[in-house]
Amino acid sequence: MNQHFISNEITVGNLPLGGNQPVRIQSMTNTPTQDTEATVNQIIRLAKAGCELVRIAAADVKEAENLKNIRNLLRQKGVDIPLIADIHFQPKTAEIAAGIVDKIRINPGNFTGSHHKNKKYSEEEYHQELRNTAANLKPLFNICEKNHTTIRIGINHGSLSDRILYRYGNTPEGMVSSALEFIQICRENDFHNLTLSLKASSVPVMIKANRLLVEKMKQHGWNYPIHLGVTEAGSGTEGRIKSIMGIGTLLSEGIGDTLRVSLTEAPEKEIPVARKIIRTYPRHFVFPGNTIQQIRYGEIENHLRPFVVWIKENETPDAEKKVCLLSYPDLQMDEILFRAPVDFFRTWEQEKPDGLLILHRKNNTEESDTTLAFQILQAAGLRFSQAEFIACPSCGRTQFDIEKELQRVQKRLGHLKGLKIAIMGCFVNGPGEMAGADYGYVGTGKGKVNLYKKNKIIFKYLSPDEALNKLEELILNPNSVPENEG
Repeated sequence: MNQHFISNEITVGNLPLGGNQPVRIQSMTNTPTQDTEATVNQIIRLAKAGCELVRIAAADVKEAENLKNIRNLLRQKGVDIPLIADIHFQPKTAEIAAGIVDKIRINPGNFTGSHHKNKKYSEEEYHQELRNTAANLKPLFNICEKNHTTIRIGINHGSLSDRILYRYGNTPEGMVSSALEFIQICRENDFHNLTLSLKASSVPVMIKANRLLVEKMKQHGWNYPIHLGVTEAGSGTEGRIKSIMGIGTLLSEGIGDTLRVSLTEAPEKEIPVARKIIRTYPRHFVFPGNTIQQIRYGEIENHLRPFVVWIKENETPDAEKKVCLLSYPDLQMDEILFRAPVDFFRTWEQEKPDGLLILHRKNNTEESDTTLAFQILQAAGLRFSQAEFIACPSCGRTQFDIEKELQRVQKRLGHLKGLKIAIMGCFVNGPGEMAGADYGYVGTGKGKVNLYKKNKIIFKYLSPDEALNKLEELILNPNSVPENEG
């Protein structure tokens, strides 16, 4: 699939993006926004690593106001990198930040409008809420216009507004409809300095939503730049594979003007991965014809057949079953890591094979990598060979060491295959953006954790040690929850 989508070129601060500009790399600080020196030092490290835009959480008016101190100290140190304020729930905070930074990220799911649990909307109520939203956004448009500030309409699967959920459900279609509604409000106010992002922790959802967004924009004759990312991808090889699969697939189709690789690690570690994705999937990328093959199981050499990873866990080998064979005789393993996830996902969409076999050469001997095959199938949401961890990459709102907490939970519970466990840093990425997780481990205040089963809170304000023990108990003995808890 090739969308051939060319966006409109805009400028964020002094940085042109979109159109035929290079794909730009973005990351986000995870230092407290009120700690000016720590935040500035992290931004400098990001810039030295190759980051081109930096997002900073502004949870309230005080944090928004401190963005000026951060900007000024960066300039004193000779660093002129575009800054983005990340805003949730508070329009006034966005208005203050818009006069300071180069770009504002707002989330239509929580930026403005009423929020009612399971509310049913009449047609008039639906449109009245849109009119209210438009009125609440007008002051922000005026400030952004005056200061040449860009707005990113940043939509996350799992944090859609109740209005959108009522009409579309938590779906790619709902994500795109939310974006279109906000674009229309911007256009009615003659505001066009926009970028868009549709993110999800599910790779197929993220890919589908972005493709649909491009399709809808083409129908309307719009061409706003698109920012790509698989949100809450986690850490390690698993987090990288999800990001490579989602971002790489779309870049290979000509979709995407900026990107962020969201890892639950130090932000600087995101940048080399992002740079390599861009190098691997430049615009007009052509897939080598001899890398991907569709063969039947009976055609595979006998000594390689045990290494076929079947997509259905209990699949019975049969000579006629289709196997996606990915062969990389001339690539090192770090190169294969960036190619195989996208090669497989494209094949899966087109051919729906029954199994996956990844081959490479080591010491002139043909070998198979079943570990990578299992990880790719899990990233694609097709077969789960271990617990699935959804983990936000951390930001200035996080009040505990989420990278450490993710590692602790993975070590204790990673063997429980088939479970989806979310480790979230704050209320913004909390119950909403757990996106269908079976259990949630959510930071709430300094050093405190709330535990969720699905979207229901079970235990509140636990220490991390208590929370990990309770989570394991809750998973292994689901009927052990006291009636007075939650």
